[in-house]
Formats: sequence, C-alpha cells, structure tokens
Amino acid sequence: MRGAYPSGSDRSPFADPSGDLVPQFDSQMHSPLGRGAESGAMYGERFGGAGGNGGAGGGYRNYDTGNSEWLEKQQASSKRNKMLIIVGILVVVIAVVAGIVAGVVISKHNSSSSSSGTSSGGSSSGGSNTESSGGGTAGQGVLRGSAGVVQLTDPNDASTYIKDPRLKNSFYGFAYTPMNVQLPWCGAVQANVTEDVILLSQLTTRIRLYGADCNQSALVLEGIQQSKVNLSVYLAIYVTDNTTSYEEQKQKVLDAITTYGVDHVEGVAVGNEFILNNLTDLNLSDPNSTAGISAADYLISLMADTRQSIQALGLSKTIPVGTADAGSMITPHLLTGADFGMANVHPWFGNVAIDQAAGWTYDFFEDFDVAPSLATTNKPPVSIAETGWPTASSSVADETDGPSTASVANLQTFMNDFVCPSNQNGTQYFFFEYFDEPWKDAEFGGVEGWWGVFTSNKQLKNLTIPDCTHS
Repeated sequence: MRGAYPSGSDRSPFADPSGDLVPQFDSQMHSPLGRGAESGAMYGERFGGAGGNGGAGGGYRNYDTGNSEWLEKQQASSKRNKMLIIVGILVVVIAVVAGIVAGVVISKHNSSSSSSGTSSGGSSSGGSNTESSGGGTAGQGVLRGSAGVVQLTDPNDASTYIKDPRLKNSFYGFAYTPMNVQLPWCGAVQANVTEDVILLSQLTTRIRLYGADCNQSALVLEGIQQSKVNLSVYLAIYVTDNTTSYEEQKQKVLDAITTYGVDHVEGVAVGNEFILNNLTDLNLSDPNSTAGISAADYLISLMADTRQSIQALGLSKTIPVGTADAGSMITPHLLTGADFGMANVHPWFGNVAIDQAAGWTYDFFEDFDVAPSLATTNKPPVSIAETGWPTASSSVADETDGPSTASVANLQTFMNDFVCPSNQNGTQYFFFEYFDEPWKDAEFGGVEGWWGVFTSNKQLKNLTIPDCTHS
C-alpha cells in the first residue's frame, strides 16, 4: 500500500526464507507531509456577506409654491408629525435595548445553571471551542469548528460528551492522524481533533500517530485534556533523509511532552516504513542487504538521539522509543536499537481471501515480526501497527485483491474475525484506520482513501462494532 510519503514506485514482492514470494506490505499511512485534499475549513462554518450600499436615487422635483398660508400650516403640521415620529422611534429603540439586556442576563443565568449537567467523562473548560446546537435539547451543544457529530450536555465543557451507543471500546489500539496536518498545508483545528479524540476514546484506550508536523502532538494531547477521556498516545516522528525535518519534529514532541506531561504518552515512534521506502527507491527488497542494514543503522541512531533528548527532560517515567515499518522489514538488527517495534501487516496486499485474512495476519506477524524480536537479547515488545480492510475503490482495477472485494461487508467480516480473537490471544494491534482520507484518494486512487471505520465526515459506516474487552 502506498504511504502518505510517496516513494513514486509500485509495490514489489519480497522473498521469505523458504523462497516463496511475500507481497510488500506498504503502509496506508497518514502523512504529516503529503498534500491533503481536504480544506482546513471542511467542517468549519463559512459566513459571507453581500456588501454594498443601498441607496434611493430619487428624482425629486423642486416646485416654486409661493408664500401660501395653507402651505405654512402644512409645514408646521409636518414638523409636529416628524417630532412625534422621532419620539416614537426613540421609545421603540429604548424598548429593544432593554429587551436585549434582559435576554443576556437570562441567558447567562441559564448557562450557569446548566454547568452542573452530568457527562460521560468528568469536567473541563471547553471555553470558546463550543457552540449551542440548533434544534437540539436546550443547553446542549457541539464543538465549534468540528464536524458536529459529538453532542455535549454542557456547551462550555468538552468532557460532557454524550456517548454513541453504537461504539464499543473493543480495540487494542487505532491508527490515527488528524485532518490537515500535511505540510505545507497545515490547517488542523483543535475542535476537530478534540472531537476525534472523543470518538476514538469510545473505541479504544490507545492510538498511534505518524509524525509531529503541524503541531499534531499538542493538538491530540490538548484534546485528551479537554475531554478528559481515557486515551493514551504513541507520539511519532516521521523520518526521511532530511535531518532538519527530524530535528523540528523531535522538538515539537519534546515541547508537547513538557507542556502536557507523560500521563497520556505511551511511547514515541521514530520512523514509519523508512527502511521499506529506502529499499524501494533502490529497487531492492531485502532488509538484511547492505542498504537495508544502513537504513536500520540510521534509524537506530535517531532512536538513540530521541531517547537521550527525552531523558534529558527529567520526566517522572521512562518513555520508550521505537520504530514502525512494513511487516517484512522488521529484523533483529533493527530491534536491538528499539524499545518496541511496530509492524504494518495488511492481508489485502497479501492477496488473501477475506475468510482467511485474520488468520493470515496473525501468522505473518508471528513469523516475520515476533520471531525477530525473540532473536534479540533485549526482546522488545512488538505490535501490529496497521491492519484492516478497505471498504471501496475509486477504480475498477483496484476494487479486489484477487479473491475478495473492497467493501463494508468485508471490513465487517475482518473485524469480527480479528478484533476479539486478537484481544483474547494477546496480540497487540492498531486497527487501520479511524476515518477515510479523501486526499489519499485524490493523490493515489484505488483503495488508498477508503480504510476508515468512519467516513471522512465522521459518520460511522454500516458496521456493527465488536463487543469485547481488551488489555
């Protein structure tokens, strides 16, 4: 699958130790750098004004009426009438002003009274990020600037969200990138991110990011703080050969940790499919080749640098630093320098039938990702960083993986077969993904933009969320 940091080359097969061809498991990742097709104002309200001055271009004629006594009486009467009209207008204006003042006082009183409303997650100051919802229950509101899908019992408190009964906290983790955090088109809105956080917290207790551009680390942690949800995050630094980009993202991660603390930070992932992208650019596929080892060494050096920078903050707990890559790129050498490993494993790109997808994902993960960890001395924990199933394709050529189609029904099948059984057998995973991303469809076509459990405007697809517990 093409990532959000396009390498410009197609998928290529990888050889496993038995000599069989293993498909490339390229990530459908959310890029902090790729160009987003969605505008920053997708969910924002736009107000336009038709300007211009109105005017009566009257064609009044001037008549010479002479010094008529009747006219003088009419003019005097007219003056009296004008005075009466002016006085009447003043009375009306005073009455309107008095009514407005009274309304404001009553509104403030009602707002104060409603602040004692109950919520599904504590209390916080929503401040200017909220607005009343038109036509809803009195006192309810939504986050101003969001998609408006989360209702609040107190429009001034983001933590007073009303739970969606269709959502179940059944997933070990979710892959997530906020809307509009692609350079140079940064346009993420706090209310949108806070709304995402609220929805995600009803599906899982942990999420993973892909980079730190456009202030997304702080946006997510601020959203957690505002909504007071039980959600932790793996922050991330997207790695290329651009060391300036690395340093800038690292500093944003450090700033976010300094500002918001460590309570909701589970780790920092340095890189996502860096080895895969480098080998693909060289038309290579073996992570144990000279080029593969060189790419791993570069990641190891950056992980060590990030780890040292975090330790220098003198935090109250140790934040692990690891990396994520395609499932076929994880090696013992790479994991020796990591506190954890993450592997992207997609049955869709393994050309696997939907009824075999869950089992295939587990087997591939055990053979290609768990085994390398067990072969190291430090034995870092490994998780599936991405897995899921697309629900649509923008082209006929890509609407199947061979045996099965991209459809909501097949996503339902994969969720049913994978989520709860993985929770039971202890597999750690981040389901891919939270919502559809139209910019990927515009950039790459095919199934790239259609992996979400939610649509791009945050409407739950025609799915029944599995109901089970997770660690």
